[in-house]
Amino acid sequence: MSQEKTTFALFRWIDELPWNMLLVVALLLGLAPFKPEPHLVEKLRMLSEGALSKPIDIFDLMMHSTPLIIVAIKAIRQFKNREEAA
Repeated sequence: MSQEKTTFALFRWIDELPWNMLLVVALLLGLAPFKPEPHLVEKLRMLSEGALSKPIDIFDLMMHSTPLIIVAIKAIRQFKNREEAA
């Protein structure tokens, strides 16, 4: 399978994800655990301080931020598709 077909299939999959499910997952994973501090906030703080060095912490940052990245990709693609259609 060529790179273009793989990329196209991935974007098509993201485009087909329902917004409501995607936003719920992004909020839950982005804010979990709710107390004392969300992991995403903690890991971003560690990253800015240069203390994000353990593999488990890097994995945790990626796991908690992935849904937010997918939301951003979906929003950008939807915005660009609207501009192209107009």
